[in-house]
Amino acid sequence: MVWMALWAEARPAPQLPDLVLEYVPYVAWVDRYNYLLWLFSYVPIALWLLVKDAPRFIRYTISSGLIALVRGVCILVTGLGPVNGHDPHVGMDFDTRLSAFLHLVTPFGFFDTGAGARVYLTKDLFFSGHTATTFLLLLYVWKFPKLRAAMLVSHVLVVASVFFAHLHYTIDVIGAYAITFTLFTLRVGPVSR
Repeated sequence: MVWMALWAEARPAPQLPDLVLEYVPYVAWVDRYNYLLWLFSYVPIALWLLVKDAPRFIRYTISSGLIALVRGVCILVTGLGPVNGHDPHVGMDFDTRLSAFLHLVTPFGFFDTGAGARVYLTKDLFFSGHTATTFLLLLYVWKFPKLRAAMLVSHVLVVASVFFAHLHYTIDVIGAYAITFTLFTLRVGPVSR
């Protein structure tokens, strides 16, 4: 998925109008820390699921991989431009893309502030990965009431951060819900299971 997103970064793409984002203010500190919010909302609950129900965690992990592949294909075929209109990666060459790929897939490489191809993805838009990953985890922990409550709060905070950071268009969030719920239902069945 990361390689597909980086390939999409090199293409020129238009900014789209968004009626919701016109009214939601951009908050710089939310943009700066949204990844950490996502990480702390996602990882502890995923690890808890592993401990509580390992077979369910394995099914969840496979579903996460499928969501990532579907998302990569969607990014390739949609070609949406950055939400803020600034398109910094048009024409990115192969070497820069490869360096950025290695940087992004290296554990903790995201936090590296040193030299190198530091690429902030701006066109990995349809559909929202923040929304899809936290919603998928919410669906998988739904049968555990305490975990459901914690994940629901985390999910709402992550989605709010997506809007306040202007990371995604509204259609990216709606699409994430539709695609994630569809994949979950195909793989697992009704939420009550």
